[in-house]
Amino acid sequence: MRVIVTVVEKITSEAHIDIPDALNKSAMKQHIVDRYNTGEMVTDMNIFQVDFESISARIVPEQSSTKSA
Repeated sequence: MRVIVTVVEKITSEAHIDIPDALNKSAMKQHIVDRYNTGEMVTDMNIFQVDFESISARIVPEQSSTKSA
């Protein structure tokens, strides 16, 4: 019997970055999004928490390998 198991986890990551002092709240958000979208933040991010969301299993019927001629 084959079973496909799916595990869903929520991963919380934390990044410590420097942003310019003169930015307002909206500009800070945009700066962070831009850093993330360009891939600059990915190497900075550290996973510090993983929460288990759900697990499910699906039984996959095995197909017969014998074929009639």
